[in-house]
Amino acid sequence: MIALTSGIVFTALLPKFAWATSFDATPRYQTFSSYSTTNPFNGDATDIYYPTLEDASAADDLPIALMLQGALVDKSFYSDYASQVARHGFAVVVPNHFQTTPDFGDALLSETSQPQAVLDQLTVENGMKDSPLNGKIDTGKLGLLGHSFGGAVGLSTIGEVCLPVQCAAPFERPEALMAGAFFGANLRDRNDAYLPIKNDGVGVALIQGDRDGRALPLRAKLTYDQVQSPPRARITLSGVNHFGITDVNMPDGAIPDPTAQTVDQTVSIETTARWSGLFLRGTLLEDEAALEYVLDTGAGQDPIVVSVEAEAVPEPSTWVSSIGVAIGLIWLCRRYQLPSGH
Repeated sequence: MIALTSGIVFTALLPKFAWATSFDATPRYQTFSSYSTTNPFNGDATDIYYPTLEDASAADDLPIALMLQGALVDKSFYSDYASQVARHGFAVVVPNHFQTTPDFGDALLSETSQPQAVLDQLTVENGMKDSPLNGKIDTGKLGLLGHSFGGAVGLSTIGEVCLPVQCAAPFERPEALMAGAFFGANLRDRNDAYLPIKNDGVGVALIQGDRDGRALPLRAKLTYDQVQSPPRARITLSGVNHFGITDVNMPDGAIPDPTAQTVDQTVSIETTARWSGLFLRGTLLEDEAALEYVLDTGAGQDPIVVSVEAEAVPEPSTWVSSIGVAIGLIWLCRRYQLPSGH
């Protein structure tokens, strides 16, 4: 089932896509490489994955994709997912970020300061002659990836929401941030209220397993409804639990999901990476065919995607036509307004 809406009354005004059956959803690059480093701006130990060409060098003009880890989940458990997203054409940055909290002590917990710190880090990497990514990064384009708590932090960053633990101090959304794709994530406060996500056109995709026993599917729906502007998408995967994104299900150190996954782990990782990578390709790289796959045709081609709810950005001509109609209606109302006193 696909629910595709335009965000305005006239659904017929949605943009029409021309790639319904011919789009190749596989990664753009066949190989990848990675290296480990330390972010000089916050001290985070960091793994960076990037696609490679036939001569083993990094591809050119790579947007940045920051992976915000789930609570208590080490960065190493995202290696398969991150490498697959990287092959769609991104420098994928996976840090270990520690915070000290009353509940967990010194623990792996993402935080809203990380996107700017990673932008600063990759700007430095882009100018380092001994870096594998020297001159290869497009620092003007940033996408977010996230799992569970990390996805909530990504949503907070996009919506400029500052919640306890997720946010240490007021912050601004980086200008380079263009989209986020999050797995098993939702955004609500401690009173279980779902918060408006004023994304100002920054794309949001929520990928959710229907067997997730920690981030319940209903919470993804309630979060999706709070995303204020397109493009946005909510993708539901059959047989996938809260850890369908990690190298192993129920990784050491994480709070386990009480519900078992029923599909193979390699399948859930590949599916999640493909939909994440294509959404970022569509939004950061303006790949219209990739975005159309996520918003429309992909569900019919994927055996474990059971539903997609999505909203596309109307074509510019749609807005022009709508404004013209509105102006015309206002003129008519004023032209035939009754005199005062009647």
